[in-house]
Amino acid sequence: MKLIKKNFLNDFAGAWIFFTIFPKLPLILPRFKNITQYAPLLGIFIGYIQSLIFISLRNNSWPIFASASICIASGFLITGGLHIDGLMDTFDGLYAGKDKFIKAMKDSRVGAFGVQAIILITLIQLASLMKIEDKIFHVLPICLFWGRVSTLIYIDKFKYFNYKRKSFSHQKYWRGLNKESRLSILILILLGLYNLTVSDSYIFIFKRLTLLVLGFFFAWRIPILIGRKTGGVNGDTCGASVVLTETVMLFIYAIVL
Repeated sequence: MKLIKKNFLNDFAGAWIFFTIFPKLPLILPRFKNITQYAPLLGIFIGYIQSLIFISLRNNSWPIFASASICIASGFLITGGLHIDGLMDTFDGLYAGKDKFIKAMKDSRVGAFGVQAIILITLIQLASLMKIEDKIFHVLPICLFWGRVSTLIYIDKFKYFNYKRKSFSHQKYWRGLNKESRLSILILILLGLYNLTVSDSYIFIFKRLTLLVLGFFFAWRIPILIGRKTGGVNGDTCGASVVLTETVMLFIYAIVL
C-alpha cells in the first residue's frame, strides 16, 4: 500500500512538471513513467484556475471580452503552450499532404495553416466563454478534462511515430487503456453523481448528463479522426486532440447552457 501511494505521488509529481509550468512539488521525487493518466485531473485543476481568473476580472469591472481573453491566455501560459504548439504543427502537417507531412511538422517555423488553426480555435473559445460567462466554473474544468481524456484514447489506439531526436513517448510505459483510465473513470462517476444531486429539475439533470455523454463521444471520436489522418500518434498530435476536443465541448456547452 505504501509503495502504491509513493508511486502515485511520484507519477503525479512528474505529470505536474511535464504538463504545466508549475514548480516542482516539495518533498516528492517526480517520476515520468505513467504520467498521462493524471492529465485529465490536471485539466480540471487548470480549468478551475482559469475560471477563477475570469471571475476575478469580471468582479473587478473588467469587460467580458477582456476577461475571456486573459482567461484563454492564462491557459496557454500554464501549459507552456504545449498543446497549442501541437495543434499548429499538426495542421501544418495535415495540409502539407502525406508526402510532406513529417517534414512540415518537423519545421520549427509555423505555416499558414497552423496560424489559421490557432486563430480559429481562439476565436471559438473566446465566443464560447463570453456566452457561458457565470457558468464557467461548472463548464471549463469539464471541457479541459475531456480534452485530456482524448489523449488516453489516442495513445491506446494508434502507433507512436517520432521525428525528433529527443522525444518523450508516453507509449513506452503504457499499461493499457483499462489501467490508464481508472482515475478518469472515477472522476467521471463523481461528476455524474454530482449532476444527479445538484438539482431537483429532471430537465436540468438530463441536460447535464447528456453533456457528459457527448463529452465521452467527442473525446473518443476526435483522436480517432486525427489518428487516421496522421497515421499515428505523437506529442504534437496529442496536443491537437486536446485543444480540438476541449474547444468542441466548450462550444457545445455554450449552445446548450
